[in-house]
Amino acid sequence: MTAAEEPAVETPTAGRALMEAGSPVAGSMSAAAAAVVFEPATARVQVDERFAAVLRTVAEDASGLIGRERVRAGAALSFAVEYAATVHRNGRPVRTDRFFPPRPGSRPVAEELAEAVVAAARRSTDERRVRHLGYLLAEVTASADIDADLVTRALRLAEGLTWRQLALLAAVGRRDRLPLPMAPLEDHPQAWTAWGAREDVADLQRAGLLDPPPAQPRPGGAALPRLRAADLRLTRRGVLVHRLMVLEVLRDDAVAAALADLGLPRS
Repeated sequence: MTAAEEPAVETPTAGRALMEAGSPVAGSMSAAAAAVVFEPATARVQVDERFAAVLRTVAEDASGLIGRERVRAGAALSFAVEYAATVHRNGRPVRTDRFFPPRPGSRPVAEELAEAVVAAARRSTDERRVRHLGYLLAEVTASADIDADLVTRALRLAEGLTWRQLALLAAVGRRDRLPLPMAPLEDHPQAWTAWGAREDVADLQRAGLLDPPPAQPRPGGAALPRLRAADLRLTRRGVLVHRLMVLEVLRDDAVAAALADLGLPRS
């Protein structure tokens, strides 16, 4: 067979190569997700074509990234496909407002938010967070009650949280099916890990993500009530982050580890 007769080997597009580069974080799903976006006719699962078009555009735009930033960007887009496919199977339609159409003198909202998610993933050196950043993008696509400014607020809040803080929010969010421990939290634990975890809870309270807010000193120096994990509730702001980051599916072992860091075994 001459060189001219040899079958051509298809070279993946730069955007597809970017998504496939997410495999160190997203595993083999990266290749499957890339096929859904760039070769939907051969894919075993489907997502809305308008969403796939947004992902293609953003992947091509980010294709010049290198190193771990490239890995995280590809993984975030792959996780977005994973959750979008789940949303599609569950019969939740994509939004029909002005989320996808171009705006006069500007890009579609969907592209701007997708770029913001990729940028957040690139900055996330704790790569466990990348999955839920991708999920955020897919969740927003099916959430017509959440406008772009609110998504930006949620993303900004989420970027300021550690993995353990996300796990603590997840723990409080599933309190109805997995009751939280009744034991009081130590205010000043001696062990460094417990102290850091207790600070994480206090920071979530101060950020307005968890109720009750931090207790304020009482007149005369009276003793403050001891906070229990079972007393914690998501605020409206906490519900927003919990919902858009899809913390309902954050792994149970991560939640258990966060509670254990507080010195509180699962009930």
